[in-house]
Amino acid sequence: MAGVDLFSHPALYTRYRAGFCSAAALALLLITALTYVPPLLVAYRSHGFWLKQSAYLEQPTVRFRYEVLFVATIGSGPGSFLAWSTFPAFNRLQEDRLRVPLLSTREEDKNQDGKMDQLHFKLELPLQPTEHIVGVQLILLFSYQLYRMSTFVMQSMAFLQFFSPVPGSQLYVNGDLKLNQRQLLNHCGLDTRYNVSVVNGTSPFASDYDLANIIAAYWDRNVTTVFSDPSPVWMTGRATDSPFIINATVHYPVEVILYQPGFWEIIKFAWIQYVSILLIFLWVFGRIKMFLFQNQVLTTIPVSPVLPVSPVVSYKQHQS
Repeated sequence: MAGVDLFSHPALYTRYRAGFCSAAALALLLITALTYVPPLLVAYRSHGFWLKQSAYLEQPTVRFRYEVLFVATIGSGPGSFLAWSTFPAFNRLQEDRLRVPLLSTREEDKNQDGKMDQLHFKLELPLQPTEHIVGVQLILLFSYQLYRMSTFVMQSMAFLQFFSPVPGSQLYVNGDLKLNQRQLLNHCGLDTRYNVSVVNGTSPFASDYDLANIIAAYWDRNVTTVFSDPSPVWMTGRATDSPFIINATVHYPVEVILYQPGFWEIIKFAWIQYVSILLIFLWVFGRIKMFLFQNQVLTTIPVSPVLPVSPVVSYKQHQS
């Protein structure tokens, strides 16, 4: 019966032969299956075998769009507010409640890497001696872009709201424009689904400028930005001829971006887990096979190579 090489000793160069359908061949097939299949099952059952999401760090490219919507509360009664925005249609709806403030803004690139790091925003609202500010609501609009994996472009906002029972003279806030994800971004391609204005500045309808409607529509998005940890400081004691002032500093921090990994990244991650477990099984079952064949637990025919006789040894034997 013709035999096939089932195993070879790595040190003694001995080959072990047996029939293709022999018990030794079937045992070797079982050992091979136990070597390669269980590591796959262990890696899969330990959870996280298939990479569902991944993350990376990126500082977004953020620019202030110079679009503002501002409402200041001056009392508890209906219509007790002053308002202004950069949208002419909104301003026309305000009639005598329109009050134009003085704005000054400055974006700063602190580390000189070509990306803006923060916005300094100042609003000065002129007031009559009898007017007192007890609350403010402010919307600042931004252009927000990511480039490292997929190209993601959107228009976002920072919403600031503060109320106090004591009339104020100044509000100071300092916080981060943080990315909020309810959906993973793509690992490649262009995503512009949210590259539309948060406020419909051309609409003649008052409902389109209602803050509740704006915020509700904004939070229907799966990717947004929020003004995080503003740490408001409300100052009182305004002089009668002094304006009400808002000083805001908005930082653009480095973000942890969550995204859906691509095919090759998923395969690479799974392969690393499988091979790390497979190496242990290869070592263990390699020793088991060596024991079984070397000690003839499985009936095989050992075949050792015939080493060639050295010419020097042959000559000495001939001389003797």
